[in-house]
Amino acid sequence: MVIGAMLISPLMGPIMGVGLGVAVYDFKLVKRALFNLGIATLISLVVSTLYFSISPLDNAQSELLSRTSPTVWDVLIALFGGLAGIIGITREEKSNVIPGVAIATALMPPVCTAGFGIATGQWSFVGGALYLYTINCVFISLATIIGIRILRLKPHSFADEKVERCVKISLLMIAMVTAIPSAYLATKLVNEEVFKSTANKFITQEFTFKETQVASSKIKESMEFHSVS
Repeated sequence: MVIGAMLISPLMGPIMGVGLGVAVYDFKLVKRALFNLGIATLISLVVSTLYFSISPLDNAQSELLSRTSPTVWDVLIALFGGLAGIIGITREEKSNVIPGVAIATALMPPVCTAGFGIATGQWSFVGGALYLYTINCVFISLATIIGIRILRLKPHSFADEKVERCVKISLLMIAMVTAIPSAYLATKLVNEEVFKSTANKFITQEFTFKETQVASSKIKESMEFHSVS
């Protein structure tokens, strides 16, 4: 289901529509795209919640778990994926860029993961998945705006300096508010991986008793580990 959702990706159009509307100052397009995005997101969330509610499978697999802890790398993926997308749709010849971007940024899987979290009562899944979805939406839209500005498409309406400044400040604030938590999560993830590597190295070097071996070990988040010899 998750792989199929990547390919379908009905959310790409409204997200890029938001970016296009902001870039050319067509605020009616922005409102319409946001409305369509909200409806598509709600339908996707409800359907995924219903699916997982009736499905006998209630264990979180790797495809779901990978969407619960977004980091700054997801921000970069969404940004460059969005740039690839705007290049693809502005070329005259048909391209497979849009499906590729949909797969890379994985818009639908975070929503499906949130549905799984709601259905199973795992609210940490819901928060992490929706945050990843927000990252994708914001930075694909920002990438679309950047691409449209580079292409210098004709604005839909005149915008004075005050409106332009307001738009720029708003975009900067939205980008910062969205990205800062991901940077913290990335730092936390790196620290955890460094600690796990150090702990495993310690176990390997120190638990070397004669005719004894470590059968299993578990590293806890509280910086403690248990081993069974």
